[in-house]
Amino acid sequence: MLSHFASGVVAVTGLSPDGAPAGLTVSSFTSVSLNPRMVSFCVGRTSRTWPLLRASSGVCVNILSERQRDVSDSLARSGGSKFGELGWSPSPGGLPVLDGVLAWLEGDVDAEHWAGDHDIVVARVRHLGIVGGPGPLIRYLGAYHRLGASSE
Repeated sequence: MLSHFASGVVAVTGLSPDGAPAGLTVSSFTSVSLNPRMVSFCVGRTSRTWPLLRASSGVCVNILSERQRDVSDSLARSGGSKFGELGWSPSPGGLPVLDGVLAWLEGDVDAEHWAGDHDIVVARVRHLGIVGGPGPLIRYLGAYHRLGASSE
């Protein structure tokens, strides 16, 4: 039922306690407030990556482009080396900004709210950047799409 709602795809990244990049894919991202700038996203309570990101010096939300299906798939898988082939550069706070993203937001986790099998994470934005490029990566009915046409 809820797969009938199209949503953009983002990658939430940070640095694990040992300094290695960590990340996961999220399709439940939204703006919460403009003043102060705040965003939210939902993370599954069984995620093994979220505890690493929570321990990071912040989080970076990378807005994926329609050309980044492979990035989304890489960060969505459980375990293994998610960043093996992914290029990135540091945000002002040193967090991973993935190559090829449309835009990114760096911030601090402000609150986490229990919501069934997920947590709603609210982050306060410190820095942001617009890179530009093709359209956004979209999920609809369990598949990737782009605005105006299916990319399958």
